[in-house]
Amino acid sequence: STYEGSPGSRGLLQYDLWGVTPTDRWDWADLKAKMAQYGLRNSLLLAPMPTASTAQILGNNESTEPFTSNMYNRRVLAGEFAVVNKHLLKDLIGRGLWTTEVRNQMMADQGSIQRIACIPKDVKDLYKTVWE
Repeated sequence: STYEGSPGSRGLLQYDLWGVTPTDRWDWADLKAKMAQYGLRNSLLLAPMPTASTAQILGNNESTEPFTSNMYNRRVLAGEFAVVNKHLLKDLIGRGLWTTEVRNQMMADQGSIQRIACIPKDVKDLYKTVWE
């Protein structure tokens, strides 16, 4: 519904809109022909690198690497609070396993769940940290 009338529907790419001569490394004419034939999808999406700030705002991991811990402390101006891997937390709550004892054991083991007896192997296998 937003394609018709857009620059893309008229065969225009970003370099056309800015009056820039594109590199001849790619076949722009072929791309424009395919745009005319098939339209565009997801042409304006971004994937910013995760940082501590964006992770806090978006609720995701602050790296593209595996989790270093399933639980850690975050310090902000308002104070300090524990952050738990939200996917692990959801799975533990769903299985009735999220208890004060489990939380305390995770803190004692620097965010690892591998030595917590009540957690099943399939969950332990899924939530290994980068060091495990």
